[in-house]
Parts: sequence; structure tokens; C-alpha cells
Amino acid sequence: MKDIWIIFKREFAAYFYSPIAYVFSIIFIVLNCGLYMFHFFFFGNADMRAFFSALPVTLALIFIPAISMRLWSEEKKLGTIELLLTLPMKAEHVVLGKYLAGLAFYLVALAGTLAIPIMLVFLGKPDFGPIIGGYFGAVLLGAFYLAVGIFISGFFADQIVSLIITSLVCGFFALIGWQYVPMVIDGWFPGLGDFLYSYVGVTRHFNDIARGVIDVRSLVYFLSLSALFITLNIKYLDGRKY
Repeated sequence: MKDIWIIFKREFAAYFYSPIAYVFSIIFIVLNCGLYMFHFFFFGNADMRAFFSALPVTLALIFIPAISMRLWSEEKKLGTIELLLTLPMKAEHVVLGKYLAGLAFYLVALAGTLAIPIMLVFLGKPDFGPIIGGYFGAVLLGAFYLAVGIFISGFFADQIVSLIITSLVCGFFALIGWQYVPMVIDGWFPGLGDFLYSYVGVTRHFNDIARGVIDVRSLVYFLSLSALFITLNIKYLDGRKY
């Protein structure tokens, strides 16, 4: 735990020294809140369905790739990854320290959107069940995307390449969970679209939780896939040591 804490403090502090992290955090908050406010004033519904419905895509394409791209790519570019791997620390401790730092930074940015439910309290009588479920799902969604991002970051020294590849992979998980994309795939390969929608797509599982439906299958989906990509990252680092 001590090694994880050392890496966590180093990585978490690094986010606040990077102007890029501030820029993407502001973009994330302004974009999501701006899209929601447009929907709120147009339809006048005191709920956050519009906010949470856009989250799988905005997180996949912009914010999570931006905060995960530096976790390993910067170490490889600066040549510090070799020094880090020679330290008397287990690979899993290093990976978990970096991963938890990225997750903590994401939660700080996500907390910036809490202005929306506070506003709804003053303007109406929102149903807090779906709002709490939505934020719980947002934590799981970010944790999953971040696990994908740190795994991909380990392969590239260029942060922009890492960002683009992570956006493409997370975007695939988001789009394949929409109802219409699997329908198109089923038209080409019968059964494949439904399989991808049910077992691979992230949006379907996130939407269930955001509606306040805590399905064990959705929890297993997020936790198991997050653990899978973190484990793959650990195995990759172990392979570089020898």
C-alpha cells in the first residue's frame, strides 16, 4: 500500500502542474453542462437524463483519453519508465498508483458537474434516485474507460497517438452499446450485433444504472472489464522488466 500511495501522490500532483489537464477538465464540464442546459431550457424537465445520456460518448472521445494519455506515454517519451521499472516496487503497485491517480482526477472533474443537481433542487423537485444512479454509473464508466486508456498508453511514447487510439477503442465500446448500431451489424451478420450489444457495448449497461436499475450483470461488466485491462497493463510491464 505504501508504494501505491507514493505513486498515487506523484501522479495526482502531476495533473495539477499540467495546463492540458485544466483545459480538458474545463472543456468536459462546460461541454456536458452546456449540452444539458440547452436541453433543460428547451424541454423544462427537472431531471438529468440528457446529461447522463451524452456521458458515454463525451467521456470516451474527449476527457478520459486526455487524462490517461500521459500515464505511460510521458514516461516513455522522457525515458523515465526504465528508471521506474528498476525501483524495488511491484508492477501492480505502480500501475494501481497511476490508475487511482487518474481516477481521482476524473472524480474531481465530475464533481464540477454537481452544480446541475444543486440547481435542480432550487428550480424543481427532481427525483434523486436516477441522479444518484447516474453518478454511480458515471464513476463505473470512467473507471472502465480509464483502465482501457492506461493499458493503451503503455504502448506509445507519443501522447497524441495514445489519445487517438484510446478515443477509437472507447468510442467503439460506446457506439456498440447504442441500439441502432447493432441493428445495422445484424443486417450484415445476423446475431453478431445483438451479441455485441448485450455483452460488449458499454452504453446499454450504463443506461440501466443511470435509470436507477442496479443490475448485477452491469456491475460485473464494469468491474470485470476494468480489472481485465488493468491486469493486462501489469502483465505488459512485467514483460518489460525481463
